[in-house]
Amino acid sequence: MKYLKKLYDWVLHWAETPYAVPALFLLAVTESSFFPVPPDVLLITLSISIPKKAFKYATFCTVGSVIGGVIGYGIGFGFMDMVGMPILEFYGYAAMEKYKYLQSLYMKYDAWVVSVAAFTPIPYKVFTIAAGAFKINFPIFILSSIAGRAGRFFLVAGFIYFYGPRIKDFIDKYFNLLTLIFFALLILGFIVVKYVI
Repeated sequence: MKYLKKLYDWVLHWAETPYAVPALFLLAVTESSFFPVPPDVLLITLSISIPKKAFKYATFCTVGSVIGGVIGYGIGFGFMDMVGMPILEFYGYAAMEKYKYLQSLYMKYDAWVVSVAAFTPIPYKVFTIAAGAFKINFPIFILSSIAGRAGRFFLVAGFIYFYGPRIKDFIDKYFNLLTLIFFALLILGFIVVKYVI
């Protein structure tokens, strides 16, 4: 836990550098298409450091995440066998029955299923890649991505903006417990993708 606390403090210092927003943006882009670490960690850290910029950070996080979703869509649309399948295999989704189940979700709900994945801890990139592979309606895919990602990131930003100093004190006091909860939710998201959906 000491290591994680040091990492938390190190990430927190990025809010005072000119690289904070680019780092957040790039993390959001990569997480939506292939990278396993969600941008929420950096978004929360930056927002807590400077609560008045929380909505600015949420905006960059949302834009980066939607761009990353478009990259994921492109991977599924044009490079499914070469790139998309290895990524889905990593998340346990290349098994044909799960892949077909994803296809049935898209056939029933179109790209609106992306909104759910974009808002929850379920790995979003699985749904962006699958959306491209199944040639889902692209404008609806974009709208769903914006709705889900913006809802998630602006909810976090709103809490921090309005309760900033108290939330920072709370996180500092309960850092170990909150870290365990965060990783438990992240693992739960992977379990839902692998065994439930």
